[in-house]
Amino acid sequence: MPETNGNDWQLMKKACAEGVKMPVYVDNVRIKWRGKEWCHLVADNLEELHEFAKGVGLKRSWYQSSASYPHYDVTVSTRALALRLGARVGCRKTVIQCGKKLKAEQGEALIEKKQAPRQLGLFI
Repeated sequence: MPETNGNDWQLMKKACAEGVKMPVYVDNVRIKWRGKEWCHLVADNLEELHEFAKGVGLKRSWYQSSASYPHYDVTVSTRALALRLGARVGCRKTVIQCGKKLKAEQGEALIEKKQAPRQLGLFI
């Protein structure tokens, strides 16, 4: 996971220039795993979440799509960077609400993906 360093200023300038969409939230659960403390990063929709995650140096493959609520795991230092770049502290209720929205959005995207080939077949 990315650690905070001297590049924070460049990342903040880039985020401001690109008009980072909000809200993106980080909780403060601090789960201990592999010698580090971890938190969760969520957003109101998948596009915002993935865009923001990329901006703080997270790989798309780190996205936890199969978890009880979809999220990215972030170290405490990445959480601090996310907050500096405009993420908000999310209480448990907010994080769970976002997770439910993300899970529903994932489900809708999956249904559309499965239906697309069948619907296209009607026109061939």
